[in-house]
Amino acid sequence: MSDKHLIVEGLSIEFDGQIVVHNLSFTLAPGKTLALVGESGSGKSVTARSLIGLAGAGARVSARTLSYGGQDLLGLSERGWRRLRGKGIGFVLQDALVSLDPLRAVGKEILEVLKAHNWGDRRSRGERVIELLDKVGVPDPRLRARQRPDQLSGGLRQRALIASALALSPGLVIADEPTTALDATVQAQILEVLQEIKARGDSLLIISHDLAVVAQLADEVLVLRHGVTVEQGPTEQVLRNPRHPYTRALLDAVPAEHARGTRLSPGQPAVSGPPRSGADSPLLLRASGLGKRYIGPDHQSRQVVDDVSFELRAGRTLGIVGESGSGKTTVARMVLGLLEPDAGRVEFLGQPWTAAGSERVTEKQRRLHRRDISVIYQDPLSSFDPRWSVGQILADALDVAGFQAGQHAARISQLLEHVRLPAELATRRPLQLSGGQRQRVAIARAIASNPKVIICDEPVSALDVSVQAQVLDLLADLQASLGLAYLFISHDLGVIRHVSDQVLVMRHGKVVESAPVEDLFDNPQHEYTRRLLGAVPRLPGAQVQLVVPPLEAENTAWLFDESQLWKIAI
Repeated sequence: MSDKHLIVEGLSIEFDGQIVVHNLSFTLAPGKTLALVGESGSGKSVTARSLIGLAGAGARVSARTLSYGGQDLLGLSERGWRRLRGKGIGFVLQDALVSLDPLRAVGKEILEVLKAHNWGDRRSRGERVIELLDKVGVPDPRLRARQRPDQLSGGLRQRALIASALALSPGLVIADEPTTALDATVQAQILEVLQEIKARGDSLLIISHDLAVVAQLADEVLVLRHGVTVEQGPTEQVLRNPRHPYTRALLDAVPAEHARGTRLSPGQPAVSGPPRSGADSPLLLRASGLGKRYIGPDHQSRQVVDDVSFELRAGRTLGIVGESGSGKTTVARMVLGLLEPDAGRVEFLGQPWTAAGSERVTEKQRRLHRRDISVIYQDPLSSFDPRWSVGQILADALDVAGFQAGQHAARISQLLEHVRLPAELATRRPLQLSGGQRQRVAIARAIASNPKVIICDEPVSALDVSVQAQVLDLLADLQASLGLAYLFISHDLGVIRHVSDQVLVMRHGKVVESAPVEDLFDNPQHEYTRRLLGAVPRLPGAQVQLVVPPLEAENTAWLFDESQLWKIAI
């Protein structure tokens, strides 16, 4: 296509007579990036899907103009859409686990895109798959290409999905939350790949709740609320001097701009965090020398967790950060007692909880205190039975915790009140809830047994910034009122800084640094920690100076100033 302009004028989308996107207009020229931002349910994703003919069953899409490369998209047949998708327009879906075929290797998934458009021969297609995985930062791409999605971390799955979208070098790439599941350093790699799309003269439409990512990538920002454009303009203008109160509220909700103990969501008083020292808090959890090995598809044994130790006290939050595949979730599974370590042990409430070899602890031995430790998963929808109502989900958790059936109704009402959900939601199923509501139900399930410790595995990574703010405030309130201890895993360093008392930094299964949160962020000691902090994108106007040498150098500082990066000698 010689003319690769995307032109959208008066786009409206409705389902069963309900308008979800109303009179949306924008133009996207080659070499430019437009970002759509707004809360969950604002119409961002359905807008993106309508541009590739996948708005959904029952959708009615209308527009004065909807064209790409001079071609009328409203008049395309399904055969025409199949020719355009992948080759003319690439699409990166948000949920990699759902989007990738669970029964085949990710390399075959990418290969399918190339075969569908008759790209190359068998050998060149195989080489292209490895090249793409390497380009998006997948380590050991020949091995990873042979693994199924369930054998990969969330970040690796997302990178495989991006590789699939870029396989045929489309002129327009639509990316729906492309960096949601990625840690800071891998996110930086993906942002570089996305920047290359612009550099080669192609265009990018990005949907993201991460406004710092938007600041780094986008030339123009369009802010949606309830399907209506509330603000639109150059990125610098919208993010630095927003005109609409809704845009200002989105910016105010970014956790990186707030200290621990302050509110992220408006209209509520601040809560006090636990004492900073915490020396007199009861010790709840101790991990000593944890180790775990796995056999990969190449039959090679790999050490995924190596000599990890830490302590967690009542009312405190231990944050764990590190690149995708660094062993964070494996550590969490061992702490939960869902995975036996190959080395080391975990003690919970002063008793053996899980251990290697002859010290192995059975589930029967853990049963007495099983209700005292709970978990909040990254994707609550996948952890719920879709056939059950919210009330049934919570009742099941109460059964496991030993509550009598006659106590269920009152306790369910209390739990929903704790997480600030109306009682009538008890009759709804998970698919009838928003993302934020589902995560609140997940939190309600986690506190159902009155636990002392909750493992939070990326609990807010899939949420838009305003809903994320509400959930983080809710977790802070529950910690303050119930004395909960959190083991908080997140790739988002802004979130980690906001919620944590102590931070553990992991790389290749090892702990490379452990320190109180302010010490770690203000004066990181390990070069890898400095590199992680240096990779974090920032909003316009944010200023911070960090000593962040690359791994091969020692006398370099990085100065971040209004989203520009300057390298200076010291």
